[in-house]
Amino acid sequence: MPHGGGPARRGLVGGLAALGTATALAACLRSRTPAPTSSSGPGRQPGVTDRQPPRALLLSYDLSHRTHGPAGREAVLRMFAAWTPVLTARDGPTVTVGLGPALFPRLGVRAPEALRDLPAFAGDRLRPEAGGGQVFLQICAATPTACTDLARRLEQTVPGVLRPRWRQAGFLPAAPPGETPRNLLGFKDGTANPTPKQAERWVWLGPGPHHNATYLVVRRIRLATAEFGSLPVERQERVMGRRKPHGGPLQGGPEHAEPDLLAKTPQGGYLLPADAHVRVAQPRFDGGARILRRGYSYDNTPDDQGLLFLAYMRDPGLFTRVQRRLAGHDALGPFIEHYGSAVFFVPPAAGPEGALGSGVL
Repeated sequence: MPHGGGPARRGLVGGLAALGTATALAACLRSRTPAPTSSSGPGRQPGVTDRQPPRALLLSYDLSHRTHGPAGREAVLRMFAAWTPVLTARDGPTVTVGLGPALFPRLGVRAPEALRDLPAFAGDRLRPEAGGGQVFLQICAATPTACTDLARRLEQTVPGVLRPRWRQAGFLPAAPPGETPRNLLGFKDGTANPTPKQAERWVWLGPGPHHNATYLVVRRIRLATAEFGSLPVERQERVMGRRKPHGGPLQGGPEHAEPDLLAKTPQGGYLLPADAHVRVAQPRFDGGARILRRGYSYDNTPDDQGLLFLAYMRDPGLFTRVQRRLAGHDALGPFIEHYGSAVFFVPPAAGPEGALGSGVL
């Protein structure tokens, strides 16, 4: 299964040195226009709340064995500076950079307060080589070739700094324009995402040392598509808590109607089952707090299909609370397998004050 890159890729980054930093960067910039900068301080990285392109490539790296301590910190900052023309471009693929918990002690600097490895959850079957990482890239574009070409060019600019840990390509199944994408189980995925106003409260960090930063939780989830698909549609809907054709809640109404947790059947039972995915994940249990889901499907082989769960939030503790509830009570549990997990700090974008990461490293 091609999820970890394998030993053959371990020396890839260092082996690209001969191609030359200047040539690679110039090739990348020929078709990309730098975005305008602002004098009001660092802005936000792309690839979070903006439009979701149909293709994604996730790449997780660790620092090379010789990159550590104060010298390693300078090498990482030089790497981000070399990437700045690409990271701040306003057309073409978007690149979102995350920093993992293990990066900061390796460089001898203090991590953001909320950045720590996620705890273990009941039912997880995590493989170390399928998760984690010190530097993370989310590249989103119109085609898989655009994603892989840009990843190669970024790697070529900084030979010897990074070593690959895992990578996974993802896609959005075809959907009519403006509709919420569906996952491989056939249900809309992202219906309860925050509005732009709610995202200001629940996704982005406000004024302070990390203004315009956020946190990203990545979960690699294998789906039992055949087993779930063999269920009657009515049973599928009770597992999810939503109607399959249009995504609306079980009590009726359009896709974005709020699920009614108290609605009952004529027999007096709850219309929304106690273990329905929508009920267990309901934001009301967390004071209305929401995460922004930006998931992609993946399809490696007929036996390895699933969801790349990407969730942005201002506090990863929210994900921990929700996942603990889901791990113990979610009717969807028998049809999913969490095998990869990671959490990253997504710093503000590069700006006039310095390269990406300069405010935290």
